[in-house]
Amino acid sequence: MDKDTALVLWFDQITIEDVPYVGGKNASLGEMYQALTGKGVRVPNGFAVTATAYRRLLAESGAMDKIKAILADLDTSDMDNLAERGRKVRSLIRNLEFPDDLRQAIINAYRALENQYGKDADVAVRSSATAEDLPDASFAGQQETYLNIHGAEEVIEACGRCFASLFTNRAISYRVDKGFDHFSIALSIAVQKMVRSDLAASGVMFSIDTETGFTDAVYITGAYGLGENVVQGAVNPDEWYVFKPTLKKGFKPVIMKKVGEKAIKMVYTEDAKQPTKNVPVPDSDRRRLTINECEVLDLARMACIIEDHYSAKAGHHKPMDIEWAKDGMTGELYIVQARPETVHAIKDLTKLVKYVLSAPGEVAATGKSVGERIGKGAAHVIKEAHMIKDFRKGEVLVTDMTDPDWEPIMKIASAIVTNRGGRTCHAAIVSRELGIPCIVGTGHGSDAVADGEGLTVDCSQGPTGYVYRGLLDFEVKETDLASLPRPKTKITMNLASPEQAFEKSFIPNDGVGLAREEFIINSYIRVHPLALLRFGELKDIEVKRTIYDMTMGYENKADYFVDRLAEGVGMIAAAFYPKPVIVRLSDFKSNEYANLIGGAQFEPHEENPMIGWRGASRYYDKNYKEAFALECRAMKKIREDMGLTNLEIMIPFPRTVAESRQVLATMAEFGLRQGENGLRVIGMCEIPSNVILADEFLDVFDGFSIGSNDLTQLILGVDRDSELVAHVYDERNEAVKRMVKQVIEVARRKGKYIGICGQAPSDYIEFAEFLVECGIESMSLNPDTVIKTTLAVAALEKRLGVA
Repeated sequence: MDKDTALVLWFDQITIEDVPYVGGKNASLGEMYQALTGKGVRVPNGFAVTATAYRRLLAESGAMDKIKAILADLDTSDMDNLAERGRKVRSLIRNLEFPDDLRQAIINAYRALENQYGKDADVAVRSSATAEDLPDASFAGQQETYLNIHGAEEVIEACGRCFASLFTNRAISYRVDKGFDHFSIALSIAVQKMVRSDLAASGVMFSIDTETGFTDAVYITGAYGLGENVVQGAVNPDEWYVFKPTLKKGFKPVIMKKVGEKAIKMVYTEDAKQPTKNVPVPDSDRRRLTINECEVLDLARMACIIEDHYSAKAGHHKPMDIEWAKDGMTGELYIVQARPETVHAIKDLTKLVKYVLSAPGEVAATGKSVGERIGKGAAHVIKEAHMIKDFRKGEVLVTDMTDPDWEPIMKIASAIVTNRGGRTCHAAIVSRELGIPCIVGTGHGSDAVADGEGLTVDCSQGPTGYVYRGLLDFEVKETDLASLPRPKTKITMNLASPEQAFEKSFIPNDGVGLAREEFIINSYIRVHPLALLRFGELKDIEVKRTIYDMTMGYENKADYFVDRLAEGVGMIAAAFYPKPVIVRLSDFKSNEYANLIGGAQFEPHEENPMIGWRGASRYYDKNYKEAFALECRAMKKIREDMGLTNLEIMIPFPRTVAESRQVLATMAEFGLRQGENGLRVIGMCEIPSNVILADEFLDVFDGFSIGSNDLTQLILGVDRDSELVAHVYDERNEAVKRMVKQVIEVARRKGKYIGICGQAPSDYIEFAEFLVECGIESMSLNPDTVIKTTLAVAALEKRLGVA
C-alpha cells in the first residue's frame, strides 16, 4: 500500500506519524485503534478519506487558482469581507465533481463498514486537517462534522461539505492569525461508525485540569445525547474529577461530581436533510448524573491509557483532550476522538502569575470561570449572529453561547460571558488558547447586563467566575518559583475550599496543615447530619421537602453526607498528594449547627457556644455519636476507597486526656483506627489544659497543632468576637508566647509532631520568626501569605544557622 497515492486508508493502516496523509484527528484515531484497543480503549472502526484525495479534487477541477483569486483581497478584520470570501470558496468546493476513482473508493470503504455493522450503517463524517493540533495551535473545531449519515451517497455528499469546511470563516481567520498558508494545509475526512449516544450520553474529558493545569486529575464532562451540545456549549454538563495516581493503583478516587442542567439533548431524526435535532430533557433526568461511578472510572482509566501512550511516544508528558460516547443499545463506552491539550502543555510552571482584584463591585452574574485572569471593557450583548460585525476590539462579548464562526471577534474581546456551556465547550477552549478570561454557564448573563455597560470579568477566585458592574481596578502579581528558597521549617497551608485546592497546590508547600470541614459542610452539604439520619422524624414539612430535593438519588439520606464530605476533603487530599493533609473534624458550635438545614430541631440553646458543646465533646456523646459516625465513614472512604492515605485526622478542642482517649475509641468503633495503614491522629492544642498536660495528651495523640486563635482567647479570657475587648486580644502577648514555647519544647522532647494552624503566623511575620526560634516543626498559613512567610522564615533560619 502506497500512502502517498492512497485515496482511502482504514484506521488499522494509520498511525500518529501519518498526519500529512490523514490529518491530526484521523492519525490519532488510527493510533488508538491499532495500539490501544487491546489495552482497554474502545474505538469504533472507520476509515480516512486522505489529504491526497482532497488535493486531487482541487487539482483536477482547476479549483486552486479560482480559490486564490477569491481570497486575493481577503481582510479578516472586516467581518463582511471574510464572510463573503468564505461563502464563495465553500460554494465552489461543494459543487466540484468527485473523480470516479475517489467516488468508488469511498463507496467500497462504506460497503465494508456495512459488512461489519449492518446495512445503511450510521456513520459520523468528520473533518481532519493536516495541521490540526500543533503544540502552539489547536485547529480542532475549525471544520465541520456531520452525524447520523446513512448510505454511500449521503457519505459522499457529507465528504464534499467537509472538504469545503476547510474554508469556514473561522478557519480562514485562524490560519491568517497563526501565519499558515491556506494551501499548505489539506483536509482529510474520518468516516466512523456512530456510537448510539443519542440513546445515552456523551461528552469531553481532559487528562489534566483545564483551569489550573493540575496534572494528576482526569476532568470529565457529560450530557445526554450526541456530543455536539457539550462541545459547542449548548448545555451545562455534568462534571467529575478522578485522581489518576491512586486510580492506577486500583482505587476508586472520584473526588468530585456535580450535576449539570443538561436542558436539551441531540438525537437522531428520520430526515436525511436534517439528521439530528435537539429535544428537551425531562426534569427528572436533568437532576441526575448521566453515567454512574463505574462508568466514570472506566472513562478515566481509558484517559490514563491514552495519555500514557502518547506521553511515551513523545518522550514527555502529553495531556490529552478526549471525546467519549456511550452507546445506548449496548451500554458500552467508546472513545471517538483524542488530541493533544494545547494550553497547559506549554505553560511555564516556574512562574506563579496571580490576578488580584483591588476591590469587588456589584455582581451582575456568576458562572464557571475559565482561565485565572481578569478582563474589563464595555459589554457588547449579541443575541443574533448577524450582530457580530459590529463588535469592537476590547469589548466584553456577552451572549447565549458562542458560535465557532465568531472566533474572529473572540480574539479581540477583553473577556467573554455566555449563558450556556461548561468548561470543555467551544467558548472555554478558544478563550483558554487566546488567554482571555471567560465565564460560561451564567444562565442569564445576556439579560443581566446592558449593552455598552462597563463590566469587569473576574476568573481569579477559583471555579466560580464573577461578572461585576463597572470597570474595576486589578493588578497582576508574578512570582519566580524557581528562586524561592525552601526552609527547614515546613510551610503548609490552611485550606477550606476544595474548589481552590488544585490552584493552591502550585504554591511551594509541604502539604496542608489545616483542612476545615466546616466550609464543606456549610457549602457542599448544607444539611444537619441528624436531619439526614432521622429524615422520617423531621417536623418541618418545608425542611423535609428541601432535603428530599437536595438528596434526590440517595435512598439512604445519610449517604449524601458521607459522599459530599468525602469528595470535598478528598479533593484537597488529592491536590497535595502524597504530602500530608491534616483534616480537622467538624468544629461547629451549637448555634452554627442549628443554622444548617434541619439543624434547629436537633441543637440545644447555649448561652456561650464558644466554650460549649463543640469539637471532641460531641463525638462520643449519645446525642451526636451517630452523626460523628458519618464523618468517620467519609474519612475511611477517602483513605480506603480513594487510596488517599496522606489524609491525617485532627481532633478539635480536646478538653481532657480521658476525653481524648474516648474520641479515639469512638473513631475505632467506626472503623477509623489510629496507626492503621499509617493513620496519624493529631490533637488541636487550643486550651490551656492541652499545654499544662502536654506530656499526657501527647501520649494519646501523634502530635499537636497549635490553634493560636482559641488558645489566645482562653489564656487572656477574651471573647475574640467582642469588639469591647478586641484591643486586648493579641497572640503576641507574652503569656501566649510562653505557653506556645512550652508545648513546642514538650513535643520535641517526646519526638511528636508539633505545628501551628492558627492565624498568628499568617498575620504577623514576627510571630512566625518567634516560632522558628522555638523550633516549631511546621506552620500552616493562609495561602496568600505562604510566599512572603517562606522568604522571612528562610532568611531567619539563615541568620540562626539552622541547617
